[in-house]
This record gives sequence, C-alpha cells and structure tokens, in this order.
Amino acid sequence: MTQELTPEAAVERLIALHAQATTSLKSCLDRYFDTRKPPTDEERRGFCYPELKVTYVASGLQPRIARAYAKFQGPGVYATTVTHPDHFRRYLIEQLRYLVRDYGATIAVDISDQEIPYPYVLEQGDDLGRNDVTAAELALHFPAPRLALVGDEIADGEWQTPPGEPYPLSLFDAVRIDYSLKRIQHYTGTGWRHVQPWILLTNYHRYVDQFVKWSIEQLQADSPYSILYVPGGGRLTRGMTSEAMQAVIAASAWHRYQMPAYHLGRGDGQGGVTLVNIGVGPSNAKNITDHLAVLRPHCWLMVGHCGGLRQSQRIGDYVLAHGYLRQDRILDSLVPPEIPIPALAEIQVALQEAAARVTGERGDALKERLRTGTVVTNDDRNWELRWTQERRRINLSRAIAVDMESGTLAAQGYRLRVPYGTLLCVSDKPLHGEIKLPGAANAFYDRAVGEHLLIGLETIEQLRGNIAQLHSRKLRSFDEPPFR
Repeated sequence: MTQELTPEAAVERLIALHAQATTSLKSCLDRYFDTRKPPTDEERRGFCYPELKVTYVASGLQPRIARAYAKFQGPGVYATTVTHPDHFRRYLIEQLRYLVRDYGATIAVDISDQEIPYPYVLEQGDDLGRNDVTAAELALHFPAPRLALVGDEIADGEWQTPPGEPYPLSLFDAVRIDYSLKRIQHYTGTGWRHVQPWILLTNYHRYVDQFVKWSIEQLQADSPYSILYVPGGGRLTRGMTSEAMQAVIAASAWHRYQMPAYHLGRGDGQGGVTLVNIGVGPSNAKNITDHLAVLRPHCWLMVGHCGGLRQSQRIGDYVLAHGYLRQDRILDSLVPPEIPIPALAEIQVALQEAAARVTGERGDALKERLRTGTVVTNDDRNWELRWTQERRRINLSRAIAVDMESGTLAAQGYRLRVPYGTLLCVSDKPLHGEIKLPGAANAFYDRAVGEHLLIGLETIEQLRGNIAQLHSRKLRSFDEPPFR
C-alpha cells in the first residue's frame, strides 16, 4: 500500500493502477477472442479496481466546517473503490485537498478486492460477438457483472458498516459508477465522457431543436463554447461551415436512442451544458438521473411542459416550482411522499433572475407570466379521467401545474445529493377547456419554447459563480460519506 500521499500523488497512483488493471483485462480478452486461452489465476488477480483510503485521527474538537461536503462525521478510516480516475481527477483532488487541509487526513492507495466486470472495459460492447464468443462463455473465465454487488444502499441511508471495516468515502463505488456509465451511453447515444456538469432535462423535442440552434450560434460566435456532441457520435466544432454543421445534425440518428443527449463543451475548464430529452414519465426521469448522478454534476434543471391549473394562466406562461405533490409512485419506497423535498434557494433565485433578464420583465409584469407554487407530478398521463377523485387533492395542495417528471427529478436530486430546480412552460390548461390537440400550439407558444430554453441557460450562467453555496447542506444528512 502506498501511504501518506498528497492528493495529487494519490490521484496519479489511482490512474496508474486503474490503467494497469484495465489494460491487463483488455489484453486477456483480446487473447481469448483470438485463441480461447483463458486468463491465469495470477492474471485474474490483476483485474481489480484501485482503492482509495483516507484516515482521520481526531486531535481535540472536530473542526466546524460550514461547507456541505468534504467533511468527516467522525474519526476513522474511510474508503472507496475508484474507476476512471483520469476523468474524475479534478473532482477527486478537490475533495481530498479539503480533507487534508481541514482535518489533517492521511491518504493511501492500494489495489482492492473488487473485480472489474469485463463488459466495462469494452468501449462499445461490439466485441461480445467477436469470433462467435458469447457473453455466457466469457463469464466462465472473466469477472462478470453481479447485480447483487451493485446498489444504492449508501445513498439511501441503508448501509451498515461491518465492524472493523472502513466507512464509505463516497456515495457510489467503482462498480456502481461503471454500471451507470454504460447505461448513459446506451440511453443517450453519446459517450459518458461528454456529459457536462450543468444539465438541462426536458420532455419535448422542440427544446432540442432550440438547443442545437443556440449551440451553433455559440460555436460561430466569440464564446467560450468549442464543441457540440450529438447522438450517434457526431460532433460540431468551431470553424466548421454552417453547411457542414447542418449535415452533421441531419445525419444524427437521435431517434434510435430512448433519451438522446446533446453536450456543449467549453475549453476554459468551467464546464459546459448538457441537454437530455428524457421523454415522458417518472420512470424515464428516475432512470436517467440514477445514472447521471454518478458523474456528480453541479445541478440538473427541468425545463419542460406542464398543464396549467389556474384560469389566469396562459399557454406559454412559466411555472417556477417551489414544492411538489408527488404522485409519481416510483420513489415511494426510497423517498416516501411524506418526506418534504425542499426548494433550494440558490437555484430558485437564479431561475427567477434569469427569467427577468431573458424576458426583460420585472415586478408585476414578470408575475403575470411566471407563477410560483406547487407542481403535481402524476404517473398517469390521463389523470383527467379521474378528475372527480383528483380535484380534492389538487385543491388542498393549491397546485398551479401538473406534469409527469418534475417531482421525480427533484426527489432524485434530493436523494442523490444533486442540486435541482424546475421551470415549466404551460402547454395546455386541462381544467379550463384548453386541452392538447393536434396543431394547438400557436406562435406565442413557439416563441415561449425558445425563450424558456434561454432562461434555463441563463440560470446556469447565474449559478457558475456560486458553486460552493449551490451544493447545499439541505441535501446532506447527519451520517454522510465525506465526498460530495
């Protein structure tokens, strides 16, 4: 074991050990595809993730730290396995620097006993059919995914540390992260490395069209953005002609993917913006955020459609969610409905200020178009057919809008410690005769979609300079792993 490392040296050691393990695993896989020769026992012992251990020995009173993360709950040894430390380098160094500076913690790096499942080193998964080698055959000789070893017990507060074992250092271990990285690639049609730390989630393709248009404008202007990754492997870069950019967009096979994603990257290290069209429903909302959360983004914001529940609302008006009546049912066992999902002040303020800047309206003029209040998130798109049963709860909650994703996304942010917020656009008024029908969208609504997206993007700009406060203590419990 390599002990007493600086944060920088520890991360370099993690990178070296991970590269050694994955290179060995890939090499043995290639050999098996060509010769059917399985790895030796000695070779297989090298197919393991590196492990990061941090030790805190208290001397006197524990420091009082206002920061929400990079904090110890008490003295002891904390550990986690690590995957792709090269990608997480900046994040890991930041967390470790705080723990060393504020607590005098010591850092050690070693090889763990947790094997790397072989599919996680195959970038595309295409090799599974090579030379007629089947997944079942590979599982006889190589570490295979074992779902019994993958879970969210730490994040869900169900983890019990065995006596004498280290406490968890992070919410997710290496095998849980690798599981999600492959799922991101599968669902979004883009590489997980392209996901940016600022995430917009939507439920309508119109927002994708607007995001692509805005991204092209940024690439053609003097902006910090430098590249746009699109589903299917295409990319737009600064310097390409408009015709070339449009050709890449036209060739994108986004329709092949359940939740196509678009990633606009920057070259200044400040982190770009990802837009994911998650489609409709709480199941999709939970699915994609289960996976995005392992990348530890700075926030995710919902910018999508809703049904307005008040007579005074108009098609194209905005709803800023301050609370959620969760009838999505998909998270009831993990975050029971009686658990309040708090609004995060930093995001609420940024959303409202962004709306004022983009619309040019403030005070009463802004209030005419932007309402704050409770959003009902329902798992049944045709809830209107149960109106006689639903009306009392809507009245009691004073809800002003209904959708199928926002409450789930907020609850997932709360559960997985990712800052969250919701700004919706009214697309219909089911209680007042303005229901969704083909061709019902008018010019005002079309304009509102583009404006709505700009508000989401401006919100991210507002939040960039407030990252420390953004990762709120509201998202942390009394018994938390140190890492954010």
